[in-house]
Amino acid sequence: MLLVGDSAGGVYGFDGESGAALWSHQMAHEGGLLALAINPEGTAFATAGQDERLLIWDAAEGQTTKAIDIDNGWVENVAWSPNGKWLAASCSRQVRVFDLGGDELWRSDDHPSTISTIAWSKSSELATACYGQATFMEGPTGTIRQRLKWKGSLISMALSPDGKVVACGSQDNSVHFWRRSTGHDSMMPGYPGKPTALAFDTKSTLLATGGDATVTVWSFQGRGPEGTHPGRLQLHVKTVSTLSFAPRGRRLASGGRDGAVVVWSLQKDGEGEPVGAALVPDVVAEVYWRPDGRALAALDAQGGVTVWRVGE
Repeated sequence: MLLVGDSAGGVYGFDGESGAALWSHQMAHEGGLLALAINPEGTAFATAGQDERLLIWDAAEGQTTKAIDIDNGWVENVAWSPNGKWLAASCSRQVRVFDLGGDELWRSDDHPSTISTIAWSKSSELATACYGQATFMEGPTGTIRQRLKWKGSLISMALSPDGKVVACGSQDNSVHFWRRSTGHDSMMPGYPGKPTALAFDTKSTLLATGGDATVTVWSFQGRGPEGTHPGRLQLHVKTVSTLSFAPRGRRLASGGRDGAVVVWSLQKDGEGEPVGAALVPDVVAEVYWRPDGRALAALDAQGGVTVWRVGE
């Protein structure tokens, strides 16, 4: 099943093979939907929006099983833990964690500023990013395990699947990353724009970043990426807006403000070539791989959903 939420507050379910509409709810969130996340088991999903509510849904039936009033402002980010037991939601400076039934387990103290993004690590730690720091907390309790400081506003975040590296895009047009074992930090400066799109491959060896029309790919092979030159993938004519690696291998999908969707085949050093491309009617908001890697979906700013079959 392909689940789609739109900025007007609607939620839709489509058959993943045929594209047939299965169910829809036009006004699930009054004022607009801001986030949607699918439980790893695939049986439930969560949505959040400007109505200060967090909804948990049965995916097959398209019906809500729990409605949670946050009452602290817009709910901007939602994310399920890897084991599917916990659901995190951020609102302003706080993050809250709920169990599968929607009961609150804990909430954080206020962060230094509004939380820009959240993510779960492989070991079920919850990570948050905001102005000045990335923070890791224990999933079941909220106990802080690590704070990684940076004097700047962190606007995007990607965790390597092996749990060793956290990378953040910064307001100052740089990508900053830390090795978690040592807390050592490094910076990749010089992006023409703000790097809002970041993605690690499944083996944690490649980090794809966007900050202009070029996709920049850093290799963590050996002692890299420090002291190395990144791969530069050039085909878009406007800024890259979204990036996503396939569930296996080194295929990368990129979407841009030019309406282009490109699939790249990458090498170990981050260099690569386009192996397929298509256009949608407007800015590409997101691209998502089907879990088997055999299909790719793109959402565009005109409300379009386009799905392509992708060969091995």
